[in-house]
Amino acid sequence: MFNKQSGFSLVELVVVIVVVGLLAVAALPRFLDVTDEAKKASVEGVAGGYATGVLSARAQWEAEARPSLTINTEVRNTVNYDGIDFWLTSSDQTGGDFRDGYPYGLNTDNSSFPTSLDDQACIDLMENLLQNPPRVGTVADAATDSNIKYSAQADNGASTCTYVQQEGNSDHQFVYEIETGRVTVTLQ
Repeated sequence: MFNKQSGFSLVELVVVIVVVGLLAVAALPRFLDVTDEAKKASVEGVAGGYATGVLSARAQWEAEARPSLTINTEVRNTVNYDGIDFWLTSSDQTGGDFRDGYPYGLNTDNSSFPTSLDDQACIDLMENLLQNPPRVGTVADAATDSNIKYSAQADNGASTCTYVQQEGNSDHQFVYEIETGRVTVTLQ
């Protein structure tokens, strides 16, 4: 008796390879789109947590009957939010139309209110308003350290902190407007 071995013909193998190739071509763009959507969702999630932290600190200040300190005859709003002392905006601050009670910087010694907004103040705000913040650093630090997920940049004149997502080549960012407490996300 002869055992006849059978297998795939060359034509069948070519057809299978072509079908698998077409499936890969159709799936690849969808996979790339999912990656970008995940980056967008990530920055929206961090910005949402940041906005919640800003409003929670303000709510804590309101709940404590708007505590403040007098420093050199100037009244400065302050609150202990989640174990961290923050300086908050005061409507009598110069150089802007500030609303009361939004986080401005860390109150480390109860004696010196920050005279200007800088990158480190923005980093401190993100690291202390969020419970599990992503790694954040200055623009220069982010250029040399791949572990930094967001760069922070202050604009003292506009009273804003801008946080740019560093993963990949994304230009996704969010801006914290200290005068109003608003957090705005920009996805590009």
